[in-house]
Amino acid sequence: MYHLTALVTLLAILFYFFTTINVSRSRTKTGVKVPAMTGHPDFERAFRIQMNTLEWMPIFLPSLWLFAIYIGDTGAAPIGAVWIVGRIVYFIGYSKAAAKRGPGFMIQGVAAIALWAGALGALVLRLV
Repeated sequence: MYHLTALVTLLAILFYFFTTINVSRSRTKTGVKVPAMTGHPDFERAFRIQMNTLEWMPIFLPSLWLFAIYIGDTGAAPIGAVWIVGRIVYFIGYSKAAAKRGPGFMIQGVAAIALWAGALGALVLRLV
């Protein structure tokens, strides 16, 4: 069973849901009306945080689950949790200024690469 990986998956989805709500709140706060995607720097940063999180989900989630399947739940979940922490750091930094998004991006990027490379390595070892 993959209970820990499932929990991390649900937390990642919850974080994405939070970023979606944040975009809506930012629209209200800044006066950017639907369907506009630009108009105020605070809104644009909130929107990019949400979109960047969405852009990384197809990399993160399959890698997380393949790592769990081929290596183990107790290995995948902590690395997945690091990815979420990285996204939170990214959210906090980017919310303040675009130039402050780097540390969070690096944390989540390293975690995603670790999951992908681990899953690939374990799969290749099983195929040979």
